[in-house]
Amino acid sequence: MEKLTALDYAKMCADSVMAQYTPETLPPEDMFHYHQGVFLSGVEKIYNISKEESYRSYIMQWVDKHVKEDGSCPTANLTSLDDIQPGILLFALYETTGHVKYKRLLDTFFDHLEKWPTNNYGAVWHKFRNPDQLWLDTMYMFGLFTTIYCCKFNKPYMLGKVATQVRLINEKMYNPETGLYYHMWDDSKRHEFVDKDTGLAKVHWGRATSWYMVSLAEFTSYAPKDSELYKLSLKIGLNLLDRLRHYQDKETGMWYQVIDKVDDKRNWLESSCTALFTYAAAKLYNSGIIGDEYKDMIISGYNGALSKTEISGNTLSVTNVCIGTGVGREEYYLYRPTIANDLHGAGAFIMMCTEVHKFFEKIGE
Repeated sequence: MEKLTALDYAKMCADSVMAQYTPETLPPEDMFHYHQGVFLSGVEKIYNISKEESYRSYIMQWVDKHVKEDGSCPTANLTSLDDIQPGILLFALYETTGHVKYKRLLDTFFDHLEKWPTNNYGAVWHKFRNPDQLWLDTMYMFGLFTTIYCCKFNKPYMLGKVATQVRLINEKMYNPETGLYYHMWDDSKRHEFVDKDTGLAKVHWGRATSWYMVSLAEFTSYAPKDSELYKLSLKIGLNLLDRLRHYQDKETGMWYQVIDKVDDKRNWLESSCTALFTYAAAKLYNSGIIGDEYKDMIISGYNGALSKTEISGNTLSVTNVCIGTGVGREEYYLYRPTIANDLHGAGAFIMMCTEVHKFFEKIGE
């Protein structure tokens, strides 16, 4: 049997989910939500490489189920960043079709993000029902859409709001002992699980950290090089990537659910954060920001993620994926259930494979 390429694995994973769900039934079925947005972002990356129309058609059918002709989106909860994240799919659809409904919804989302509530320091709330809380996850939900919109539609002033989040995460959520970032900071200190002195949820959760690492890598791709956002993202991203290399499991190439608790018997190797850390490193390598000293990290991370897949015929399942997770004490994260081909994991795996495909082309393998 001919060896499968990284792009082959990406397609097999996407095709498996697409065979299981029509675009209209992609779960959660009646929501415009980041679960679908993450998976479809991966599918979009396959299309950008392969130009196979079936992938673009699937994305468009899902978007068109939710986006009405007047540009409204009744299934999006505009008090939650989770429901704005899939808006990143609208940029390519608007560019390729010119349909005004996509631009109207892009504008609606951006208008909401301009007015999005912040705590006393300027940190955006993760959701309206999470007042004063900045989560690491917030940066992917809020930051990437905002940055792309600013760069495509000439709204540079909002890049400053994104840069503020990066700066505050570094100032308020950084743990100098580990070189990693805590999952959440509650300026009000009201959340039941945060430290009452600092407002921190003192856990280094893998997937939250990986979304933050992905965001920093993406910002270096989109933000102008003379912007504060680019400079902060480059400096902080390189420091974080170096620390992550330290915590990568030497035997498997994977990262743990709670990144730094490598000797805790309750801890376990988690697929989605492994895929996302590998994606971010490959993206930085492909852009020339990092060099060959990270090749082993990328290759072993890719192989580690592959080791947690199960293939039966033409169906690929990504296993060891942590289910959706909020904020809690350390035990909460350690005992979270896993699920196969959850859209978090499938989307992360596809994203990784598409970027690693480019990486292998770049290094000639």
